[in-house]
Amino acid sequence: MSAEPVKVLVVDDSAHNRRLLTELLESSPDVKVVGTACDGNEGLRQVLALHPDVVTLDLEMPRLGGYSFLRLLKSSAPTPVIVISSYAHKTDVFKALELGAFDFIAKPAKPTPDVLEKLRKELYEKVQAARLIRPAEVKPVVRKPKVMPLEPSFVVGIGASTGGPPAVQRLLESLAPEPSMCLLVCQHMPKQFTRAFAERLDKLGPFSVREAQEGDVLAPGHVFIAPGGRQLVVYRQNGQYVVGTPPPTMQDKHAPSVDRLFMSLAEVFGPKTIGVVLTGMGSDGAGGAKVIRKAGGEVWAESEETAVIYGMPQEAVATGAVSRVLPLGEIGPALVDLARKRR
Repeated sequence: MSAEPVKVLVVDDSAHNRRLLTELLESSPDVKVVGTACDGNEGLRQVLALHPDVVTLDLEMPRLGGYSFLRLLKSSAPTPVIVISSYAHKTDVFKALELGAFDFIAKPAKPTPDVLEKLRKELYEKVQAARLIRPAEVKPVVRKPKVMPLEPSFVVGIGASTGGPPAVQRLLESLAPEPSMCLLVCQHMPKQFTRAFAERLDKLGPFSVREAQEGDVLAPGHVFIAPGGRQLVVYRQNGQYVVGTPPPTMQDKHAPSVDRLFMSLAEVFGPKTIGVVLTGMGSDGAGGAKVIRKAGGEVWAESEETAVIYGMPQEAVATGAVSRVLPLGEIGPALVDLARKRR
């Protein structure tokens, strides 16, 4: 526990939501709500006056909405922001992440006691994670025209959690010069958001991106996003490599699970597997990293200097299975270089 509580500012136009979030946050002794605001203008004034460690933000507000708030906050007083969004506005979340939001939490439609307890735990985890945030270097990306894919020389599995959506997007954008790979992405995310995440990524460049469905056939130039609440695995069927999306088992700590994806790829592709561990809390991916390395594949990890949260990469590195530790901006070019060498 930190010596000083994490200071949180709650920005939401609903008085009910402000009270609820305050109660949930302050149920933990190491979190303190230092203020609340009913719109973006008041929120900015409160940030400058109270200097919170973290801001929770509703996107739809009168006078100054969430997007404008994020733009102004970034230029005037950069502070980690956790967006609180309803399931009905899934695409808004990813625009907010592109504008600099740290992470998001889905607002429950029916606040039953069990649902509120789950929300309380998620709030606590992400507020604590925001305190550890390391701002990633931002580089402009030149988007390449779409080209016909070549035969893949290896398959890439990508694992990410907290801070992951912008990192995954940036990685895909940097792969545009070499659309011959097939990628499978496990991003910890609620099931109501993974399809919208895939649809947003699909607009970026030469890769065809979709939320994985049972029976999808792996192909070069394609990216499959693990569906929230299920697992993403690969198996061989009738001479093809096919995607499976089984439900989680009692043993699975995450759904989707980076470990399950990595282990499946190692079993099917062996030395043609590259596992990449990006930003995130916890240790998901560390066990799978060891399996990939044992199968003759490679495991790469995002470096501490760019990882928003260094937990997952650090745990993977600690296994001894990671062969390369790279800043986020260098992972894509390194994969492109490897693809060209393996043709």
